[in-house]
Amino acid sequence: MAASPELRAAEALAASRHTHSVVLVEGPSDQAAVATLAVRRGRDLEAEGIAIVPIGGATSIGRFLELLGPSGAGLRLAGLCDVAEARHFRRGLERAGLGQHLTREQMERHGFHLCVADLEDELIRALGVAAVEEVVWDAGESPALRTFRQQPAQQGRSPEQQLHRFIGTRSGRKVEYARLLVERLDLARVPAPLDGVLSYL
Repeated sequence: MAASPELRAAEALAASRHTHSVVLVEGPSDQAAVATLAVRRGRDLEAEGIAIVPIGGATSIGRFLELLGPSGAGLRLAGLCDVAEARHFRRGLERAGLGQHLTREQMERHGFHLCVADLEDELIRALGVAAVEEVVWDAGESPALRTFRQQPAQQGRSPEQQLHRFIGTRSGRKVEYARLLVERLDLARVPAPLDGVLSYL
């Protein structure tokens, strides 16, 4: 089976002399969020030898840990995933020799942090509904959000749930809003999983 584009990118990093640390994330929206926060924290990850690698979904974590971790390239690793996908990350870490029956706290000590329920949920809770709606307004998407909220499927859902679903409805929107929402964050109120990954490295 041909390697995925994500795995090919990781193979290139494994052979790189410049990269010494890698943040493993589920997808490109997580990558955008971590990269944007790094800039806001005044960090130049490339200059620091740190790469952010989307793995194409949590079930792929084992292959990336094998390639980049202690039994592979020996890079320093951190990671971010949704709490519902924690079992895949936990199993991968255990198979990589980083412990057994890992608790959430133990995973965090290894640099792997869990978003509840996912990154978008963390960002919406950190900012609050009004601030997220302002971001949507600034992006020129308030009419689209109003139309979306009028759909029968959205009736009875909370404003937070509606915003969460709206962000995921169009291709590319999750990546765009990951960046926009992190840019709007009060740096004293960054979601702990997002800050934890950067702090570890």
